Amino acid sequence: MKPSIPKGTRDFGTLEMFRRDYIFTTIKEVFKLYGYSPIETPAMENLSTLLGKYGDEGDKLLFKILNSGDAFSKVKEDDLKNANSLSLKVCEKGLRYDLTVPFARYVVMHQNELVFPFKRYQIQPVWRADRPQKGRYREFYQCDVDVIGTTSQLNELELIQIVDRVFEKLSLSITIKVNNRKLLMGISQVIGYPEKLIDITVAIDKIDKIGLEAVKEELKSKDISQQAIDKLEPILTLKGSNSDKFNFIKEFIKDSQEGMEGYNEIYELFKLVSLSSIKQTVELDLSLARGLNYYTGAIFEIKSNEVEIGSICGGGRYDNLTGIFGLDNMSGVGISFGADRIYDVLLSLDRFPKDTKASTTVLCANFGVKEVEALIPISQKLRASGVSVEIYPESVKLKKQFDYANKKGIPFLIICGEEEINSGVVKVKKLETGEQSDVKMDDLINFIK
Repeated sequence: MKPSIPKGTRDFGTLEMFRRDYIFTTIKEVFKLYGYSPIETPAMENLSTLLGKYGDEGDKLLFKILNSGDAFSKVKEDDLKNANSLSLKVCEKGLRYDLTVPFARYVVMHQNELVFPFKRYQIQPVWRADRPQKGRYREFYQCDVDVIGTTSQLNELELIQIVDRVFEKLSLSITIKVNNRKLLMGISQVIGYPEKLIDITVAIDKIDKIGLEAVKEELKSKDISQQAIDKLEPILTLKGSNSDKFNFIKEFIKDSQEGMEGYNEIYELFKLVSLSSIKQTVELDLSLARGLNYYTGAIFEIKSNEVEIGSICGGGRYDNLTGIFGLDNMSGVGISFGADRIYDVLLSLDRFPKDTKASTTVLCANFGVKEVEALIPISQKLRASGVSVEIYPESVKLKKQFDYANKKGIPFLIICGEEEINSGVVKVKKLETGEQSDVKMDDLINFIK
């Protein structure tokens, strides 16, 4: 049998893992700077936890896990005619779709152990039964940061600051797009279809993927009139400065109480942003919808300014998510970094640090038993000081050992033969330049560092 892996999943080799660790470490360091603590949740959740939280389209993308044992023993013939009915009878669990719903479930289950506002970060894989394509995978990592238990917009500001700092450290230029779901409700009320908010947001959320005309066709298919679509179109095509957009939308939704509430929230947020030293572009985008049903306030989406790819980061405020699990009045807000798309952007721009190629700093050449006996205490001292060391496992030609070090990107080679043992001085070769130095064994740690 020819070995293979499922479509939409990937193996990660050594170089890829070094680069991915660079992304995770960078993001994690920024999360910690803002006082967030780590948690983890299981890869699989009860289907009852996941279903109904992401809308109809999200539910279709859930990976369901077949019950162990004879899962089909209680299935009736009528169940075979309905895929949903069948899956619920034979599947009680599913792979998590995102990290936010499991986080809400975690908060409800552990509420008596937590200090609120509770600030957590979580870096784990999620799974979606999506059609694989460039920048879209069935298994991918999310790096989430959330705060729950407060409605203060200082939290939204903090998330924008975190995004700004992460991408500055990664040397990437991005645009932080911001909107508010209450504004979208106001818009749907003004065009006469408040009951169609979900249909409207699901459709306009696709505008970057399928274009304006296709979005208009989808809105028509949801029984939204041409007159309402014509009224909505200026929102979807609005250009200009943030100030111009604020002036336009304030006038547009002035008769909607909920819309004005959203306007006041987002206006306050942009005022806070103006007081911060944000280096990246922050843009009011009234066409931004974020298709997930649980968002209720501010929503965010981050796009690369340098590479054509979908959003590389996104999130928003959710007021009612824990209420689904029995804990009311617990507002939260969070944002998720898409590590896989960030990886693709850094790779296409060749922005990964050059020192992410090797986990080993020093290779000790192997000339035989006596030399290895001298190298063992040397290597242990180097490791004790934080320097990663390998001793080549076999006594072979030096050229082969050189080739091994070069292919792995190891920067230093220590040569310690009989002459070096007797003199107490080893040769250290810097492989990138070919420069070779004689170094006393007692000075080796300082020289390498």
